[in-house]
Amino acid sequence: MATFPPYPTHPSGPTDGPVGGTLRHAHWWQRKWVRYGALSSLLALSGLVILALVREQTGTEGFLVGLGLAVFPVPLLVAAFRWLDRVEPGPWRNLVFSFAWGACAAALIAIVANSFATRWIATATADPSSADTLGATVIAPIVEESAKAAAVLLIFLFRRRDFTGIVDGVVIAGVTATGFAFTENILYLGTAFGTDQLTGDSGIASVTAATFFVRIVMSPFAHPLFTVLTGIGFGISALSGERQHVRRVLLPLSGLLLAMSMHALWNGSSSFGQYGFFAVYAAFMVPAFGLLTWLVIWTRQRELRTVRAELPAYAQAGWLAPAEPYALGSMRARRLAREYARHHLGRPAARAVAQYEAYATSLAFLRHRGRLGRARADFVVREQELLGALWERRAVARPALDHAARTIAPAPVLVPPPVIWPTYGQQPYAQQPYTHQPYGQQGYGPTTPYPATYNPYRS
Repeated sequence: MATFPPYPTHPSGPTDGPVGGTLRHAHWWQRKWVRYGALSSLLALSGLVILALVREQTGTEGFLVGLGLAVFPVPLLVAAFRWLDRVEPGPWRNLVFSFAWGACAAALIAIVANSFATRWIATATADPSSADTLGATVIAPIVEESAKAAAVLLIFLFRRRDFTGIVDGVVIAGVTATGFAFTENILYLGTAFGTDQLTGDSGIASVTAATFFVRIVMSPFAHPLFTVLTGIGFGISALSGERQHVRRVLLPLSGLLLAMSMHALWNGSSSFGQYGFFAVYAAFMVPAFGLLTWLVIWTRQRELRTVRAELPAYAQAGWLAPAEPYALGSMRARRLAREYARHHLGRPAARAVAQYEAYATSLAFLRHRGRLGRARADFVVREQELLGALWERRAVARPALDHAARTIAPAPVLVPPPVIWPTYGQQPYAQQPYTHQPYGQQGYGPTTPYPATYNPYRS
């Protein structure tokens, strides 16, 4: 367990060389470019395979139509999750990996496993209809949610510094599910288009239009909603202490089980009668979506409060300017600081300010975990890394943040001076000449030798 210093040390200038001593040479399979290359090749291969399978089931025209229609909700969903992550934005490579995993690897696992399981159930029970129902309500939720959760697990294990709380879990899980839904929508919309080609239906009455309305218009958030439950479990686990092993394991599993249950309820809604889909949609999906949206936005505001509460310690130590914690705890001030830097110094300065904001936020979260007794073994090393990154960008960021802090500062409220009323039996001070006058004639003495007793009932 790391030792958490009660107060940050004062800046002593940049240091040369690595923080932790001499670096060891990594083996060839441990090099970053080897791991990135292997992972990219795996995702690209799975993407080619899944696209070939979808095209085989939908045909070329159906594949192109499904691809064109399935892309509509993707930018909106990715932008929404990116907006949630603006307080401490994670690297784009994590989002790209999450989307690619969901669209390629998870979709390939799901389509192969679901097909195999459905055929096996149909052969064992000799009832294709019950096999389809069982596959949709039991097999599909387990397989699909497990495949999507694998991306969250990989980032949680190998990108631990980028996974600091609930918002990170929600964003990674949501983007993974967005990629999965994108590939699945290509399959469903392409199949619907092929059905319309056979029946000759077109327009609003077509199967393609109905599928587009249900999957793209009404429920584009369905898959993200399921997987976000898994992400919340991982996010709460990330906030737990390193010694709370049982909690760190049970929380992600609980989130995964909730995701599977919600997914099974959604898939089984069609078997609840004519209006089963709409009943499940109104009674479960919409309230769950609203509740999770409120939770994530509340967590986002809580992160800003953490920034405002933890960074003043570094301002007192000299690492930050006095006004910076106030500015860094406001999204509006951050935006104004980037705009100020872009207007006066150009885009590179705006990027430097954005990096400064991200590093300062990570520093606040790091100290918050340490203050709660959840500091990791690399706390001191990580703190020095973040402070060094801030120190390198201070010349550009400090004027911009100071301008933003002054811009959003509340206007001073002018309070009129208090009116001092004279006590009973005295009169206000009057303008008197600076000459000696008898007592009681200068305006500030009692008008009578002994004031009468105050009677509130006397008129």
